[in-house]
Amino acid sequence: MDLETIRTLIEFVGRSGVSELVVGENGTIVRISNDRSKRTAADPKPQRGRQAETPAVDQGDRPQTQPADGRTVKAPVFGVLHRAPNPGARPFVEEGDVVEVGQSLCIVEAMKVFNTVSAHRAGPITQIFASDGQEVEAGQPLMEIG
Repeated sequence: MDLETIRTLIEFVGRSGVSELVVGENGTIVRISNDRSKRTAADPKPQRGRQAETPAVDQGDRPQTQPADGRTVKAPVFGVLHRAPNPGARPFVEEGDVVEVGQSLCIVEAMKVFNTVSAHRAGPITQIFASDGQEVEAGQPLMEIG
């Protein structure tokens, strides 16, 4: 099963009311679950690989504005955001860093597939909307390049 098909299935389950989807092809079985009913306030962060609603990000006094089109870096798929290349490492970028086209900004992990998100334009990182370890939706703004 190709990666694009898996991404499409993940997005479908994330948007729909389907609680679980199992698909098999050529001996490969993919199971995607969206178990929103078992989450409680005491368990705000679901296990990795689990599909669940995205919790609101507490950004303190930061404005919750959406940047103009062309400046926003969006999540390519539903998954868990990783701001660093591996645990304990320095994040790829911080607010204020100047990036070049094609530079790695973060990783979105979906079903143990790591999707590198790269800069589509050069400029400074003016705002970061999602935090490390947060589940993000496909198309959700992750950061802004000024």
